[in-house]
Amino acid sequence: MKPFDAERFRSAAREAKPKLGRPLMYQPVTGSTNDNALLAARSGAPHGSVFVTDEQTAGRGRRGNTWLATPGESLLFSVLVRPELELAQTSALTLAIGLALRDAIAPLLSDAAQIKWPNDLYVVGKKLAGVLVESQLQGERLQAVVVGVGLNVASRDFPPEIAPRATSLALLGARGVEREPLLQALLNAIAARLDAYQRTGVAGILDELNAADALRGKRVRVDAQVGVGRGLDEQGRLLLEDDTGVLHAVIAGTVELL
Repeated sequence: MKPFDAERFRSAAREAKPKLGRPLMYQPVTGSTNDNALLAARSGAPHGSVFVTDEQTAGRGRRGNTWLATPGESLLFSVLVRPELELAQTSALTLAIGLALRDAIAPLLSDAAQIKWPNDLYVVGKKLAGVLVESQLQGERLQAVVVGVGLNVASRDFPPEIAPRATSLALLGARGVEREPLLQALLNAIAARLDAYQRTGVAGILDELNAADALRGKRVRVDAQVGVGRGLDEQGRLLLEDDTGVLHAVIAGTVELL
């Protein structure tokens, strides 16, 4: 794929004046867009700033996992937001962002995307996108939130270690996807979901999350705990029923489908 066309994106944003996406910082290669956004946040960068790259040399997922992507075949970006949220609300914000990604790509796909708690988007059982939300604090007060997204767009071949469980818009049948308008559609969806989340928290999206839950009824392992996914609770925690029938509310962990 050709490099991300930053000028095309900026020109469209000047015209449309979206809530998120201005200013845009683009680098063909960078370490991590999340790191760039966090650094900019400390320097006072405004709400809505977005950082885009074609290739990350130190891209990461949750718990330090590496994000693997062929240069130019993914949308790799981080958006800086300064929401009115309590610190406790930020952990489940990842789930609202997952719904936003689902909203934006729905017109491109015939299969519905599902949310794999806590931070992945799955379609037909394979990972299409990942979300990494990181907070910046001043004392106990939330100063900024950086929402990092990796979305497989044009990839048709993946490294052997992830090939069995990864997919892309291209592999799912999306045709003629252009990354610049897709990025703005994703940012618009994130803005809408963020506005709603600030008003209602998890309660406002719980029904949607449970309807889109990729782990519901599936046998999973979360770190050392094994059980069957039973949906999410009002705090965005994963409900896991163990083999004795006891229900556990899991706050965080690495999930593996069994």
